[in-house]
Parts: sequence; structure tokens; C-alpha cells
Amino acid sequence: MNFRGRNKVSPEFNMSSMTDIVFLLLIFFMLTSTLVTVNALDILLPKAQGKTENNKSVAVSITKGLDFYIDREKVRENEIEQSLLSLLSNQENPTIVLRAEEGVPIEKAVSIMDIANRNKYKVILAVRPN
Repeated sequence: MNFRGRNKVSPEFNMSSMTDIVFLLLIFFMLTSTLVTVNALDILLPKAQGKTENNKSVAVSITKGLDFYIDREKVRENEIEQSLLSLLSNQENPTIVLRAEEGVPIEKAVSIMDIANRNKYKVILAVRPN
């Protein structure tokens, strides 16, 4: 009688295909991370919980030095409303992202909110996630 041994699967695993996949994923994430840019100044935002949805919007930034920016373009405080009217006049649901740096007096942020309220703009307050 001739008994054969069981066919055993070799415990070896070809790692070359795994390394190819890892490198492809690495390249993909490196390329996509460079394409994402934030349209804002480098300011320290207050913290908050929650998330918002992404829509086309105009960013209004207020720095600690009380400088006002609309999409990285510096404007005077008395010119903000006219600039927003010209930028948002042809949008269906105009949205303003208000980016007030920590330490900015609340009156300055409220003045931007008043401009948005007068012109029926939606306001989103930008904050840092926890």
C-alpha cells in the first residue's frame, strides 16, 4: 500500500505585490494631499464640535490686528459690503465663511454678520475641530 502525504500549502507569501500596492497608495495620497488647499489666511481659529457641508462661498477673514480679507485680498472695513455685493451678486445661495481669529472683538464679527443679514447671505463661522 502506497500512502501519500497530504498536500500542504506552503506558508510563503509573495510580498512584492503587497509592496506595489502600498507604494501606489502612498503615491495616490501624496498627490491628492497636495491638491487640497484652503482659501484662507494662516490664523488661529476657536475650537468647536460639529461639521458643515461644502458649498461655493466667499471667505471673510479678520486678523488680530483688525485687518479684513475677502478671499486673501485685503480690504478696508468700510469697503466690505460693496466687495461682497460684487462677488456674490450672481450666486443663487450666497454663502460667507467668517474666519475671525481668536482675540478679535466680537463687534467686528457681528458687523460682518449684519452685512450678511442685510443682503440675505448665509453665514458660516469657521472654527477648529476639537
